[in-house]
Amino acid sequence: MPPPWIDTHCHLDAPEFAHDVDEVRAQARAAGVQHLVIPAVEVAHAEAVRNLAHRHGDSYALGIHPLYTPQAGDDDTAQLAQALEQHRHDPHLVAVGEIGLDFFVPGLDAERQTRFYREQLQLARRFDLPVILHVRRSADRLLKGLREVPVQGGIAHAFNGSLQQAQAFIALGFKLGFGGALTYERALQLRRLAIELPLEALVLETDAPDMPPHWLYRTAAARAAGEPQGRNAPAELPRIAQVLAGLRGLPLEELARQTQANALQALPRLQGRAG
Repeated sequence: MPPPWIDTHCHLDAPEFAHDVDEVRAQARAAGVQHLVIPAVEVAHAEAVRNLAHRHGDSYALGIHPLYTPQAGDDDTAQLAQALEQHRHDPHLVAVGEIGLDFFVPGLDAERQTRFYREQLQLARRFDLPVILHVRRSADRLLKGLREVPVQGGIAHAFNGSLQQAQAFIALGFKLGFGGALTYERALQLRRLAIELPLEALVLETDAPDMPPHWLYRTAAARAAGEPQGRNAPAELPRIAQVLAGLRGLPLEELARQTQANALQALPRLQGRAG
């Protein structure tokens, strides 16, 4: 039997999975991925992620992604609060997320992003939930918000900051999410982090269908020549884990055990459902 894995970040509600989502989930389970955390990216996705989590025995998070703040209504935080209140006793609801800041994509309003981020931190405090953070060229600003509006921790998803920033998130009770990006040999800084950070600080994720591992990636030239980009899916997690285990010189079973324990610590409501 393969070791049991938890994919702590998978957008199973994405359009790329609309035609075969049940098959995608079955393939992941066959590969040993026993549990998924499905974060919403906008209020309109709340019921979709909730329904998927219930259908497959997985978990979900509710939040407004920074890339969706341009189209979010000024009352969307209030709507999110209503959804969190409505489902506050749902054991499948494990976090507020995906929330955060993105200073990589051009044209986003930093002030508007920050307002939504801080309001959602307040909701996490109100409902006593951890958060799942989007971190892209924004680690210091995210940390500033967390110091001003403390929450019970959570996951810094797709972490790719400095060692000092990683240590600051860990000190605030966060685990750091690693996925397909670490499979690229050129990702030297990320690989150093994956090796140097305490194993107790790491969780695994696919971010499917985004963040494809290197074996699914096709260059722009290859795509122009008709080669399709491979679709990232939660079934890829064990192979991503093999890369991490190889980098750290760990038995795969030990990595599975520890990253599962880390996920349960980061998202306490997973206890008893994914353990």
